[in-house]
Amino acid sequence: MSIRTYKPRRGRVTPRQAAALDLRDGLLIDMDDAGFTLEGEWGGLPVIMEIGFGTGAATVEMAQQRLDLGLLAIDVHTPGIGDLLHRVRAAGLTNVRVMEADALEVLRAMIPEGSLAGYRLYFPDPWPKARHHKRRLVTPEHATLLGTRAKPSATWDLATDWAPYAEQMLDVLDAHPMWEGGVIARPSERPITRFEQTALDQGRAITDLRYVRTAD
Repeated sequence: MSIRTYKPRRGRVTPRQAAALDLRDGLLIDMDDAGFTLEGEWGGLPVIMEIGFGTGAATVEMAQQRLDLGLLAIDVHTPGIGDLLHRVRAAGLTNVRVMEADALEVLRAMIPEGSLAGYRLYFPDPWPKARHHKRRLVTPEHATLLGTRAKPSATWDLATDWAPYAEQMLDVLDAHPMWEGGVIARPSERPITRFEQTALDQGRAITDLRYVRTAD
């Protein structure tokens, strides 16, 4: 049985978020959509998977910067999904699709091997208590799963404000044969979110990492 890497969160869905969730215009992809393909949704664009996106403000900004990329944004927090859907429609973006799902299950069930151009994993839950470390998303097993679904030279961008988690990311990915890379300066294309600014205001350093999928 797989170990859940996220906390179930309850939150009030606003009328605007509810309306965005109810509008069926093809932006929100269901896990049971048997007809889903990357080619069918993005017409041959390279596709990046973003795992967790908060309110979606940074997601939309990055999607606007790179209209030459498809973006599959996945989260489990319903209000945030409603926010992102609203933002995507308001911006008139056609290169973004959204899923309310466990990204690991999406990778296992819906994404062919060697098909993704990259991943974004910004500020995942650090699960700070030692007994919960097994729930962290960056583990050797998950790095292998992401590696199998990635094209050679695909990128995996990560960021965290939790220093022990940054150390684990480095330990896992430096030792993994499918990935090579390390710590980088904050990419200029990654917007600073309210969450990140709060971490900075509280004195926590941000660690950015980038890894590249090695050739088989």
